[in-house]
Amino acid sequence: MHLRLRNFMWLAPLLVSFPIFATEPSAPQLRQQAWMVLNSGLAHTKAQHRVEAVKALSLVTAERASVKLALHALDDDNSAVRTAAAITLGQLHAANAIPQLRQALSDKEISVVLAASQALYILRDKSAYGVYYAILMGDKKASDGVIQAQLDRLKDPKKIVQLGFQEGMGFVPYGGIGVEAYRVAKNDNSQVRAAAARFLALDPDPMSGDALVQIALADNNATVRQAALDALAERGDAACISKLQRNLNDPKLAVRYRTAAAMLHLSDLQRRPARKK
Repeated sequence: MHLRLRNFMWLAPLLVSFPIFATEPSAPQLRQQAWMVLNSGLAHTKAQHRVEAVKALSLVTAERASVKLALHALDDDNSAVRTAAAITLGQLHAANAIPQLRQALSDKEISVVLAASQALYILRDKSAYGVYYAILMGDKKASDGVIQAQLDRLKDPKKIVQLGFQEGMGFVPYGGIGVEAYRVAKNDNSQVRAAAARFLALDPDPMSGDALVQIALADNNATVRQAALDALAERGDAACISKLQRNLNDPKLAVRYRTAAAMLHLSDLQRRPARKK
């Protein structure tokens, strides 16, 4: 064996002199290799590979192929893959995917419905608000036909955990606003309802505004009430200030203080035009 090594020692200087044996791949070659890796994940027989590959597509923002591949994944047999595809389409800001995302609102798996809602919310499509209203209020708007058959499943806290709502709600469900207020026990569906309330902040429909006031004043869960107050503050409708007044004597400290802060914020918004004049 040592003799064989000695016989090839003379090659060493040549390997140094001729770097052709160690040339680095070109940029196009690297891109091709990267796409091959991604495509192999997207076509993998194991769902977890497809899930991770679809999630990774959210980084490929400058290429149309990423949207096309994510749309294809939206029809996957596995619900986790469909959920990841919906979230990715939202992160890619794929406006051309709105029709398919609306169809996903009728998916048999609630995690897919929630993911599609989040994507439509990012894309500023009003279809999302119907889902969040239904989750928050336990009923759909009269003009909306989304997820009515699934509302009973949403009312069961144990089912909520099983349905993988965290994946469906996305990676940053509250947009970085007051997240700490909604960290609750896993055997409780209040996190989902709180998230739904926060998403309704930008719904222009007065029906959603009325629902948020109702929740802020009378819901059984303090976490959901706080989320509704946050949403009302963001909506900026000063007309609800007087309605919230009774919360100032609420026995729940967090609700009482959050109501006071929301009322002050709305009052400041009401006074701003006068200051400008």
